[in-house]
This record gives sequence, C-alpha cells and structure tokens, in this order.
Amino acid sequence: MRTAFPRPSASTRPCVLAKASFDDPAFLGLDFGTSGARVCAIDDGKQVLLDVKRTYGAKDEDAKDPNVWKETMMGLLGDVPREIRERTVSIAIDGTSATALLVDEATGEVLTRPKMYNEAQEADVVERVKNMAPPLHTTLAATSTLCKLMAWKQERAWDGVRNPRLLHQADWLASLLHNVRSCSDWNNALKLGFEPAEEKYADWLLNDKELSPLLPNIVAPPGAPMAELSKSMAQRFMFPPTCVVCAGTTDSIAAFLAAGVTKPGEAVTSLGSTMAMKMISTQRVDNATYGVYSHRLGDVWLVGGASNTGGAVLRAHFTDDELAKLSEEIDPCTSSNLDYYPLPSVGERFPVCDPQMAPRMVPVPESRAEFLKAILEGIAKIEQRSYALLLELGASPLQLVVTCGGGAQNATWNSIRHRVLGVPVQRSDKVEAAYGSALLAMQGWRRRKLGEQMAASFPENSKAV
Repeated sequence: MRTAFPRPSASTRPCVLAKASFDDPAFLGLDFGTSGARVCAIDDGKQVLLDVKRTYGAKDEDAKDPNVWKETMMGLLGDVPREIRERTVSIAIDGTSATALLVDEATGEVLTRPKMYNEAQEADVVERVKNMAPPLHTTLAATSTLCKLMAWKQERAWDGVRNPRLLHQADWLASLLHNVRSCSDWNNALKLGFEPAEEKYADWLLNDKELSPLLPNIVAPPGAPMAELSKSMAQRFMFPPTCVVCAGTTDSIAAFLAAGVTKPGEAVTSLGSTMAMKMISTQRVDNATYGVYSHRLGDVWLVGGASNTGGAVLRAHFTDDELAKLSEEIDPCTSSNLDYYPLPSVGERFPVCDPQMAPRMVPVPESRAEFLKAILEGIAKIEQRSYALLLELGASPLQLVVTCGGGAQNATWNSIRHRVLGVPVQRSDKVEAAYGSALLAMQGWRRRKLGEQMAASFPENSKAV
C-alpha cells in the first residue's frame, strides 16, 4: 500500500514506509532548470551511473508549459536503462524557485498557466502582500510565490473549484509520480510564507481564510521520504513497487548540494541562464528590499539570492563557438573599463530588487572580444556586489566560491571572477543540480532505512507519524 505523510498539518517528520531491501540500490535525481531538464542516477557510493539531459523544446514558451515538463520528465525516466530503474529505491526532484501553478487537488487538473520564477507581479498585488506580511519579509519580493498566489486571487483563478491547491514546479512533478497533490518542502515553500526555523507557515498567512486553504499542507525537509510511486508509474517504468519519492528542493540549492561545500563563508555560484548565489552562514539574513533570503540547511543557513543576469545574456549575443573562440582572445587579468550591468530584459531580483531596472550594456566596443569581456566582467561585478551585500546585512564573510552550471566551463570567465571577487574561485567536480537531487534521494532512502530499524526495535511506534 502506498503511504505518505498525514494530511492534517505541515508536519516535517518522515513517515515509516513499507519495508524494502536492495543490496545494490540506485538513486535518481531530476533537475528542472530554466533551460532544460536532466536526470542523474548514483549508487550507494555517490558515483554517477547515468547523466542525461533533455531540452524543453524549440520555442521559448515550451519552458513555461506544464505539459512539456511532464513529457520531458517521462522521457527522462524512459532514458534511464532498465537495469538501473529496477534497482532504483528513491527519487527526488528540484525545480526553479517560485515557479508555481494551481491545480485541482482532487483531479490533478491544472487550473492556470504557471507563473515562472522571474515573473514580477503588479505593484497593487505586492501592496496587498505588504498589508499581510512583516516588513522586509521574503514574500514581499514581486517574484515571490505568495505574490503570485495573491495575483491569482485577484484574477479569481480558482472560482468554482472545490479543492484548489498551489504547487511549485517540483511539487507538481513529484505529484505525477505519487499522486499526492498537497506536498512541498522547506526550500520551495520559503517564498510562500513557510518559516523553516519554526517548521510551519507564518501565523499571519494561516489566518488568511482565503489563501491558507490553497497552501501545501505537507511541508517537509528536503530529502524526507514523502510517498511511494503510484502503482501505474512503478509498472510503466519497471521501478520497484516500494520506490519512494522524497521531498525536493529548488534548482539552485540542488546545485549547492552537488558542489559539496561545508563551511561558513563557502559559497556556490550557479551560472546557468540566470545566476544564483548561495553561501553557508551562521546567521540567517532576510531582506526583501534587496531580494535576499535564507534557506535552512540543518543547523546553518544558505543565504543568498538569484540575479536575472547570466547565460541568457550571452546567448542573446554570441553562439557557443563564438564564446569559446573569443574567450581565448581575452586577457582576464585586466579591466575592460566599462561599467556594464548585463540583463536579458528589463527587471532584476538580486542584488537590486527592481522590476523596472533596465540592462546597461553601452558603449559597445568595436572588438567582439572586448564586448564579451565587458559582459563577463559585468556579470562578475554583480556577483561581487551580491556577496558584499550579504556581508553588509550580517552574513558570514566570503571565503571561497565554487562554481557550477554551464558557465563553470569557461576558464577565462572564472579568472575574471577571481580577480573581481578577490577570493579563490573553483569549479565543482559535480556541476549539475540533478546530482544534488540524487544525493537528496539517497538521504531519503537512508532515513527510510533508519525508520525501518526503529520500527523493528520499537514495534509499538511503527505507525506513520
């Protein structure tokens, strides 16, 4: 029988699932980023067994289409060889932060077009959230999930639906595997108003009788076992019937987990279509004015934010071949003497939280190599400004930056960043968020095994909690 967390509250304790035993288990991590999706399989020694990527499609709108997400996930699961699927004991999924949609919990029907991670809501919507939340709260950012839920409220998006439910991208994709449409995790739920220190939603949010019924009512630590695969999914892909889906996380935190940093002051910058920065800090820092927020990671905090700058700017001006060739012509040790703030379009989240901020990429040098250098340097300055702001707001001082994502491959860019940041810049051996999600799946499996051992030792306490 498939089991899951109980329904009544946002419990954070993993349940005890049906006993399962495998001598050579495999763990799957699925990453749904801004430009594509990936599956990674690892063994019990954290060695990669498989790493496969799929794009969402040829059109920009494909990345915003839940049907495309579903097709991509099913395709990735099919890409996993049968011999790995048959020994897979757990799965975890990450998605882009604050990408959300509304569903009918009873039927699974998607009720709305998703609101994506970087979609800023109108000023009147943000003002309504300000009337609820404390000053400088994470949910006050125009791109927060709570602002998106408030916008749907104004649009009357769930009128006539008996059981509407907000789910984040990772939540919804996981629900396709286990059919439980009320689960989320600490990291995805942060921008919705979940308080990880107290392990519950904020009282001011729970007191809103219109919004609180739509909140995922099961919010668990990333990696906690949530529910076993549905019978149909297990049979379709020949997974073991006891394969468990674990609580997920955001794509940037999955990338952080993959990088393997462990000490305060150590940071991970994920250079994908956008640029996400996370640093281990002994102090929590939250300030919506600057788009700064903290995720809980055990007894410390992941402090940081995400900028709209990144690889999307480079893609708009250069092909892959041009990037490789022109990078070789750049001297990373000297300054371009240009003050760029590269953005793909109007709007920035961090270190400046301004939906109306315009890109600054003038003057344009005659040399294409110099133009590329100015953009790379401009992105590095945004990164430096971000970590400096975190220190100013109370976080631990920066000591080391580990880089992951596609941009980590560019040695010239890494040299520029080392010059601008003033600390060592390293490339992660494990650069993909899917690997971090696979580690979460492994963590969930180990929690499950511990639960089985406790149940065997204390059978009177073996019921799901």
